[in-house]
This record gives sequence, structure tokens and C-alpha cells, in this order.
Amino acid sequence: MATVAADAGQGQAARPARALRWSARLLVACCWGSGAIFGAYIIAFFGGAALRGEAARWNESLANLHDPAAPLATLAMGAHFATGGVLLLLGPLQLIGRLRRRHPALHRWLGRLYVLCAGVAGLGGLGFILSRGTIGGAVMSAGFALYGALMASAATLTYAAARAGRTEAHRAWAIRLFALTVGSWLYRMEYGAWFLAVGRDGHTADFRGGFDQAMAFLFYLPNLAVAELFVRVRRRPPGAVAIVGATAVLLAATAFVAAATWFFTLRSWGPGIAAGLLG
Repeated sequence: MATVAADAGQGQAARPARALRWSARLLVACCWGSGAIFGAYIIAFFGGAALRGEAARWNESLANLHDPAAPLATLAMGAHFATGGVLLLLGPLQLIGRLRRRHPALHRWLGRLYVLCAGVAGLGGLGFILSRGTIGGAVMSAGFALYGALMASAATLTYAAARAGRTEAHRAWAIRLFALTVGSWLYRMEYGAWFLAVGRDGHTADFRGGFDQAMAFLFYLPNLAVAELFVRVRRRPPGAVAIVGATAVLLAATAFVAAATWFFTLRSWGPGIAAGLLG
């Protein structure tokens, strides 16, 4: 009788841990689907415009991205866009444990490509900022420069840990890197959510409003905090209350991503993909 009760207690204790694992998988799957759509939009719209010699159309997405008098800045931003699209497609693949275990060689080669693209994306963004600055001035430039520096650093540390055989450190830095690489995608979705909720309060055409300046940092710091929470939960199994809290955070993030993806696909990304493919 005592054995049956103990087994039942262990089963109940395991439920929160299973819920946390499945909520994490659900968030990764949702991010992958959304990121794939956004990646297709980047490649079709920005890449298509560049291939047709119409890079000036980049300014339709965000003012001041393209300036014919600054070819190096255009090249840096083009590298940022191209590698960013690859990152959004490859990132979730690298987090799938079953794929890592069954195809370690594929994981390693995709990981090298992922780290290389992350480094190029970060340095490309930094190159653009150093050569031209940003439309939002000093605050926006500082926020975006920090983002690029963090991405390049996380990519370097992810690769270094893998080379040194420090598996747990490698996985932790890979999770942080993934959280950073989805920043540009989240930047657009968070703006859309803000506009739907409160309109354009805090936003100005030159991106120097209160909300604009806050978003120069908020498009990557909160997801980096969520990634850090996930890393720490993996290292030291917490109590049931902490697991429930972490699960709630992950499910809330999933709901936000799903709703924002639906909105942006209908209003922006879908039409952008069609415009890029059809010219």
C-alpha cells in the first residue's frame, strides 16, 4: 500500500516537470513557425528587392535603411538580413534533442553555419550603425549596437564551449543565442501589439518617442531573461511552484507569438512575400 502511494506521489510530482517540457517545446515550435514565415518575408522582400536593383524599397519597411550614397552600409545591412533569415530557420532545429542525438554530425555542421550567420548578422548590424547610425538617434543606436555586440559574443561563446567539449555550457549559450537571434522578429511583433493595444502613443516618425526608445532595448532583453530562466531551471530542478511559474511564462509567450504571427502574416509578412516574389 505504501509503495502504491509513493508511486502515485512521484507521478503527481512529475506532472509539473512534464508540463514545463511540453510548454517549452510548444514555444519553440510556435517560434519556429513564426520565424520561418518572417524569414521567408526577409528573403523574398529584402532579398528580392536587392536582386532587382530596388534596394531603395527597403525603406518601405523601416525608414533610412537604404541610402545610395552609403554602399557599405547597404552591404552591411544586406548581410544582416540574409544571415538573419537563415538564423530564424536553423535555430529551432539546433534545439531539438532527438535530432542532436541521432545526427550529431549534422548538428555540428548546422551549428557552425548558425554561429557563423549569427556573427555576421551581429557584425553587419554594428557595421551599419557605425557607418550611418540609426533613424532613432543615440538611444536607438546604443540599444541596437548592444544587441549586435551581445549576438556576436554569444555566437563566439557558443562555438568556444562546443570546441572545448563543455556540453552544458554550450547548450546554455546556444539557448541564449537563439533568444537573441529572434530579436529582430520580435521587434516587429511587439510594435504591432503596442499599436493594437494603445495606438501610436509613444511612437514618432523618427523613432524617438518614449515607446521607441524603450523598444531599442526591450526587443531582446526580456527574451534573454526568459532564456536565462530556462537555463537555470535546466541546471537546478526547482520546486513545483517555480516550475508552474516558469510554465505559465512560457505559455504566455507562446500565446503572444501565435496571436502576433497571425496578425503580421495577414497584414504585413504575407503581402510582403507576395510582393517580393511577384516583383
